[in-house]
Amino acid sequence: MANYEVHEHDVLVIGAGGAGLRAAIEASAQGVNVGLVCKSLLGKAHTVMAEGGVAAALANVDEQDDWKVHFVDTMNGGKGMNNWRMAQLHAQEAPERVRELERWGAVFDRTKEGKILQRAFGGHKYKRLCHVGDRTGLEMIRTLQDQGIHRGFNVYMECAVTKLLKDGDRISGAFGYYREDGRYVLFKAKAIVLATGGVGKAFTVTSNSWEYTADGQALAYDAGADLIDMEFVQFHPTGMVWPPGVRGILVTEGVRGEGGILTNSEKKRFMRDYLPESTKSEFSVDDEESKRWVEAAIAGQKTDAKRPPELSTRDNVARAIYTEVKEGRGSPHGGVFLDISYQDAARVRKKLPSMYHQFKDLADVDITAGPMEVGPTMHYIMGGIRVEADTQQTRVPGLFAAGECSGGMHGANRLGGNSLSDLIVFGRLAGLGAAEYVKGLGNNALAINNDHIEAAIKEMDEPFEIGKQADAKNPYDIQKELNQIMSTYVGIFRNEEDLTTGIAKLKNLKEQVKKAGVKGSKVFNPGWHMCRDLTNMMIASEAIAHSALSRKESRGAHSRLDFTELDPELAKFNTSISKDGDAMKLEKTAKPVMPEELKELFAKKETK
Repeated sequence: MANYEVHEHDVLVIGAGGAGLRAAIEASAQGVNVGLVCKSLLGKAHTVMAEGGVAAALANVDEQDDWKVHFVDTMNGGKGMNNWRMAQLHAQEAPERVRELERWGAVFDRTKEGKILQRAFGGHKYKRLCHVGDRTGLEMIRTLQDQGIHRGFNVYMECAVTKLLKDGDRISGAFGYYREDGRYVLFKAKAIVLATGGVGKAFTVTSNSWEYTADGQALAYDAGADLIDMEFVQFHPTGMVWPPGVRGILVTEGVRGEGGILTNSEKKRFMRDYLPESTKSEFSVDDEESKRWVEAAIAGQKTDAKRPPELSTRDNVARAIYTEVKEGRGSPHGGVFLDISYQDAARVRKKLPSMYHQFKDLADVDITAGPMEVGPTMHYIMGGIRVEADTQQTRVPGLFAAGECSGGMHGANRLGGNSLSDLIVFGRLAGLGAAEYVKGLGNNALAINNDHIEAAIKEMDEPFEIGKQADAKNPYDIQKELNQIMSTYVGIFRNEEDLTTGIAKLKNLKEQVKKAGVKGSKVFNPGWHMCRDLTNMMIASEAIAHSALSRKESRGAHSRLDFTELDPELAKFNTSISKDGDAMKLEKTAKPVMPEELKELFAKKETK
């Protein structure tokens, strides 16, 4: 049997983004022994790419704001598919989690009175996003990392976990390897928190970083947890479209929050035409009123003017841009124009420094002098591992999940800025839940089956054996085909014919994944890493496609051309995906019922 390192912890956190770091900090604060595993280097998490702000009802700019309005906005944005308790906890706890970041050293932009400044974002009734220019995620990771390293927990960098281990039905550890040289490593742990992020690398155009290969979703699925609502995939309306090498890189919603306008090739502000009837009254369609709103935003003042149509929800804006391009009114490189150059150049550089340098350095475009070209990019998955709201525990004892890899909080569509507050609210609850679970076990020892370790090693060694065969497949060719299938048949707009075709193609591709092989050694071998990543991405892709086919309606980010209306009955059920032997089982499971006192919030005029 191959040699491997052994490390033992009470709680093992897999993923070192905002959720993972916050979970590790909380578990450590509860007095248990914590280990933190990250696929990349510490501080390089995808959270740093979250730019616009962290949503929390501090009411520093709009005094009318409170957690109840934030809760209603989140539920409305998610089209009622949210786990109501998660949305409630999120809205209630986000302000304290932001103030906690401030106490830990986060440097937020300020109002004239010295309070944390807040900006507007799509779907939020009030200015709610606390920000650090357009580098909010970076500041959050800097703060959490600085706080975390003083806790004294062990960090295992450039380490990938490939298998969760169980003693009976309980989690007892995890097996993985170091990406640098292929050394195997065994972690003995009483509880595991998954905080591995999303699934974006299964799509051709994505804002997600290379780490987002559905690792946590696949690990949980294999361990017996279920995945919910995987059909809800958010395409951010504004990613870069030119040059090709940077296609998909995020253009923060903060550009529109600071007054950026969207126009087509005919110089028309097309978003006016795509406002849903149910929300038209919330947005300005008058140039003068829109101008008043922008002037107030620039001056940092309150206003009674309605928001511009560009601040509609992400699903709506993404579909609008897609339609404009498809109908021939797009920009030269297949997007539309996002323009903030009518504002003072110094203000734009101050408010949006990352965007200024991103376009200047990567596309040779000065956003203070002319428009950007933008288009939809796969950005976020609302579905994920099913968890209990208050503890973040899955149905597998000892297995917890937080952040993008978990499901339920955002429903059918996530509001901008809710992702960062999601990380710190539920990262903390997951760390607390894991620590309390460990303490509840007492001195009960958990065993690890050596046969399971040998099987995990064999699985990782297999691509080298396959690579010796004449019919071995290049893993990168398989990933490219997976990207094409998902983007073509399971993209922004869906129908039964495309989804059925996509599922059939995924089934055929699954056989190709089994033939993915590599040559050489385990040292610095990215092809070997991709062989493992393909297995994870295939699980997520199949879950997304099957779930999308089963949901015969259009809701939030899930748009069916053959079922264009909402079906009220389908809001009562989650789409659940679980492992049944070698097969993938799909069920419709009843959603938790919201209490009457929370339902009453939706009837109040001020929170409509």
